[in-house]
Amino acid sequence: MLNFAMPAIQRHRRALSYVGAVLLVLAANLLALLLDQQLGYARVSMVFLAAVLISAVGLGSGPAYLAAALGFVSYNFYLVEPRFTFGIESEDIVILIVFLAVAMLTGGLAGRVRDQARQSRDRAQTTSVLFEAGRDFAALGEEAPIARRLADGLARAAQGQAVVAIGPEIYASAGATPSAGLLEALRTCEVVSAHLEGPDGWRLRGLWADGRRLGAAAWRPGLMQSEEVDQFRLIHVLLDMGASAMARARLGQAWAEIEARTRTESLRNALLSSISHDLRTPLAAILASATSLKTFGGVFEPEVRDDLLDTITEEAERLNAFVANLLSMTRLEADALAVQPSAFEIAEGLDRVHRRYAPRWPDRRLLLNLPDAPLTGWGDAILFEQALTNVVENALRFSPEGGEVRMAARRTGDMILVEVSDQGPGAPENELGLIFEKFYRSPSANPNLQGAGLGLSIVKGLMEAMGGGVSAQRRTDGPGLIVALRLPEAP
Repeated sequence: MLNFAMPAIQRHRRALSYVGAVLLVLAANLLALLLDQQLGYARVSMVFLAAVLISAVGLGSGPAYLAAALGFVSYNFYLVEPRFTFGIESEDIVILIVFLAVAMLTGGLAGRVRDQARQSRDRAQTTSVLFEAGRDFAALGEEAPIARRLADGLARAAQGQAVVAIGPEIYASAGATPSAGLLEALRTCEVVSAHLEGPDGWRLRGLWADGRRLGAAAWRPGLMQSEEVDQFRLIHVLLDMGASAMARARLGQAWAEIEARTRTESLRNALLSSISHDLRTPLAAILASATSLKTFGGVFEPEVRDDLLDTITEEAERLNAFVANLLSMTRLEADALAVQPSAFEIAEGLDRVHRRYAPRWPDRRLLLNLPDAPLTGWGDAILFEQALTNVVENALRFSPEGGEVRMAARRTGDMILVEVSDQGPGAPENELGLIFEKFYRSPSANPNLQGAGLGLSIVKGLMEAMGGGVSAQRRTDGPGLIVALRLPEAP
């Protein structure tokens, strides 16, 4: 296995660099002999210096020192009189000593420059990996994407493969296939600052943050020098960053759950406080009317009995509508509203609402303007009628006695617009977007007419669930408000 045989490969790579230095010196010998025999040029020390420099720049300091030593021996043996011996004439001693010193110095300096350049590249890569990982960790807010990003960054830092285990979830880099033995080792790994040697060349370390174990990570290096301490320091820093990011994600999730519970509790309290009157009023009217009929039914005139029965019917319908609003709000909050879109006639819904509410408000005028051409909407007819009912009832309640509430429908582009205009006090410009929020109570409205504050918020949720929307604007021809319901036209 390639990763398992990494130490042997590393030794072979080092041996090959020294073999390369020997080959460069042999090439320098051949070139020096050629210059000496063909051109009669005997001062060929620069040829050997060139071999030393090439070894230093391309292979490193160790091969450069070897090339300098071999160049010194070759230069002395082949080209310095007497040739083919290691003897040295007195006039050539200085030349050989200077050659050896220059070769050693030049090779060492060039090799050191090469090593420093490689270290600079490694540090730049380390900085790049840490910067990108930190940026991605900061942008991610959930534990699973952070663990996946950590596995990819760890594989890049190790120049191999990586696996991150968070509880029962396993996140592996590209090409990594963890074995059963590795998964078992990850499950039990709890080391913090160091790492353990795992099966098949894997290295393991636990992921800890704030004194708690979050999981464990494993990496299997590729062709990386085992002496490169910076690489392992990079890996451990990356693991610490990933663990901190996952701890932050868990804290964020816990905080979001706390805020959600707080909002739910506040919503529950506000709901109970707001609907107590709206539930109690129709129940009290129904109970009083039913009790009167039961106790004095035989004494009352037929007109009185009919009036009491009408009161029971109206208040029961009012209570039913209020319960329907509560149910719709609950479904909207839980994202469990089932919308069954189909084509339906807008005029039929407007006409049913008109026939239902016009007799209930004899002191208001509820008008209906229908276009000549039929309008077919696309959505849920029952939910649309419920939304329209809430808008119309709200307009009737806030309109003064003798006031006019008008319903109209028209086509605009590929949408159908249903407008409900009233002659009530309206709302300031800065409150037009707020009136569709849950439990919003306008300070400018009559407090005696305030309800639970759910009607228009339910309208917004229902219309958006059907692919439409709702908006409000002040009337320009007098006091009042225009609420517009938008619904897609049926194809």
